[in-house]
Amino acid sequence: MVKPARLQGVLRIQTMARLSPRFYYRQTSWIAGSLMIVLAFLLNEDAQGVEAKQAYGLLAKYCMDCHGEDKQKADLNLHALLANGGPRAEDRRHWDSTLDMVELKEMPPENKAQPTPEEREQLVTYLDKLMDDLDRLAPDNVGRVTARRLNRVEYENTIRDLMGVSFQATESFPRDEVGYGFDNIGDVLTLSPLLMERYLEAAEEIVDRSILSTIPEWPPVNRIEETAMTWPKKYDEFIRVERDRYLGLFREGEASMTYTSEYGGDHRLRVRTYQDKAGSEAAILVVYVNGKLVEETNVTAQGDRPELVEIDVLLLKGANEIQVGYTNNFNSDGDRNLFVDYVDVQGPLNLERPSLLASHRNIIPGQPEPGQEEAVMQTIFQDFASRAYRRPATEQEALRLTKLGMMAFNDGLSFEEGIKLGVSAVLSSPHFLYRWELDPKRLPEEARGLNGYELASRLSYFLWTSMPDQVLFEVAADGSLTEPQVLRAQVQRMLADPKAEALVLNFVGQWLQIRNMETVEPDPEVFPQFDDTLRAAMRQETELFVQSIVKEDASVLRLLDADYTFLNERLAEHYEIDGVQGETFQRVILDRNSRRGGVLTQASILTITSDSTRTSPVNRGKWVLEQLLGTPPPPPPPDVEPLEEGDKKAAPTASLRERLEMHRAKPECAGCHAKMDPIGFALENFDAIGRWRDTDDGFPIDPSGTLTGGLKVEGPDDLKAALLSKEEFVEALCEKMLTYALGRGTEYYDAKAVLQIAKQLNSNDYRFSTLISAIVMSDPFRKRQLQKPTS
Repeated sequence: MVKPARLQGVLRIQTMARLSPRFYYRQTSWIAGSLMIVLAFLLNEDAQGVEAKQAYGLLAKYCMDCHGEDKQKADLNLHALLANGGPRAEDRRHWDSTLDMVELKEMPPENKAQPTPEEREQLVTYLDKLMDDLDRLAPDNVGRVTARRLNRVEYENTIRDLMGVSFQATESFPRDEVGYGFDNIGDVLTLSPLLMERYLEAAEEIVDRSILSTIPEWPPVNRIEETAMTWPKKYDEFIRVERDRYLGLFREGEASMTYTSEYGGDHRLRVRTYQDKAGSEAAILVVYVNGKLVEETNVTAQGDRPELVEIDVLLLKGANEIQVGYTNNFNSDGDRNLFVDYVDVQGPLNLERPSLLASHRNIIPGQPEPGQEEAVMQTIFQDFASRAYRRPATEQEALRLTKLGMMAFNDGLSFEEGIKLGVSAVLSSPHFLYRWELDPKRLPEEARGLNGYELASRLSYFLWTSMPDQVLFEVAADGSLTEPQVLRAQVQRMLADPKAEALVLNFVGQWLQIRNMETVEPDPEVFPQFDDTLRAAMRQETELFVQSIVKEDASVLRLLDADYTFLNERLAEHYEIDGVQGETFQRVILDRNSRRGGVLTQASILTITSDSTRTSPVNRGKWVLEQLLGTPPPPPPPDVEPLEEGDKKAAPTASLRERLEMHRAKPECAGCHAKMDPIGFALENFDAIGRWRDTDDGFPIDPSGTLTGGLKVEGPDDLKAALLSKEEFVEALCEKMLTYALGRGTEYYDAKAVLQIAKQLNSNDYRFSTLISAIVMSDPFRKRQLQKPTS
């Protein structure tokens, strides 16, 4: 019996593109790539039973005349494929796509003899059974993930959570490469010399912004240098004489200075001074504040060892006059003189010290006692490197950093400068820049479970696009994170955290391609109403809409159709929806006449899938196949010209639809366009910036079409209903999310995990948290395949 899901699969599209890019782009023909695997198995009669021989007979009857010894269309020679032998689990996706083509009547081509319904059902039944057999044959392989460099967003968020400062890596770092549709794929995240140079520069900038070079004295001190002191003019020629920066008072008198206090209150004056001794008395220093004598003291210090005279005084808010003077000049038996270097004003003494930078306190919680700098530094580096490396730093790693910091400290730099040097080294280390999952040298198993720290990193970069928080570090340290109930609890906690917004911005931004809104440029002459404000509103609608599904733990099917969206006044006017005012986005319930609901009808998607001057049914159909169903068509043949605006001049009385139909009349175009165009036509009532319309260039819009498999649709509502009734959307979403979570492309042996995740999602009302939890609990996420030793 054919599975009910198979009988309902009217939208099941060719899945060749689920292969790794290396295999996919090696194929010369979409159909040929699938037939190669089918016939390689079916022609091996010794290995197969009667059903296989019957299936081969049907393929030989309807296909061999074009793909035999004498003729090899699309460079396909079936006889050369016999060496492949029986079915192989690694070929599962080829079998899957072959089943789709047979079931959806894509094979043989329309201009060739067709099998009877009974013959087609016989072949479908056999291939469907074969799919189950191949699933059982698939090895228990959980896959390996290449050591992954932090991409730009991960780097920014990690710096934010580790250092407590904001750093915009996108301003100076080169763009990250993309693989399998995402920029967090380990295989493509290379490290160029330019990027390494940027990392070194960024480390210095980040450290300078987050750690103070010295801790300022408190209460604050303002210094009045001797050059700022004024003397009565009659004394200038005698008194204002400098000796090694000190102002010499060679005769009796007072120097005056003005100090402005912001707050007033108790202050402390510190006068640095010394004397030239002569006679039996010491030089007498006097200090006046606002005309009142506040200090009279002997200065006994000599020039090689000056002293600080400290006086507590009350200063007024605003300007205060301070005077320092010399009262007992003597020069009969030697020459007694007084010298002043500066006057420090400290205060107000009761002013509460402001908190140091949070980023500074996060790394340096306190100052060491004299002589304890090295021990404190090692403790700081042990803690910081452990958080930065996302696993416990070894004693040797902390010791190396300590030696580096103490080298700076012993050379006369501050304790803080030594810490900054070590922190810069950490931020430039491969242990920080990469996410490592290092296998032990000798393990008998073919796979191993990730340890707590590796699992914490996978989980945090999946859901938060950043490093683990303290809670994750704690459950990683005690080993409990590897326990299923603890892991599930952490998933729920993290999804409820505001940092889970990163999952929407980064996964959804790439999956739905709304990041392209940054660069899309509708023609201003054709669409003068489009501007950057509308551009931002379009993207924000989609982000808020998906965030609502995450926060409410709603069904992921709501992505395709919902009775609400998020609008501000500008976007509501664009949609011709009344009752929305202001720049702030608000949840808006949609009535049935709004023609909106779900991502397919949101302006962001409709705009990024259009050309600059017009809609593109081809691009929109391709986007649905690739992003929502995970089954993109192959690239067009290199010798086929795309539909250009010039085609309109060639057929001025034809609508866009009619011009497309002329374009796809070419045999080399018909197959792919038969899949893409009907989907795009169903959305044709939305113009290139997402507005509803009934005509295009004076031509009535015809949104009807027949999807692959024979289902007829009459517009966006029918299209959404068709997509909602199929299994392909859920499976594609599971596979896309698993790819993003793992940081690698899925392989044939991941098919069982994808189907199991989809099954769990189906059994729990398609709730978003079920999708995330099923991925996190899957073997590919929690385990790692070991490298087999080479002989």
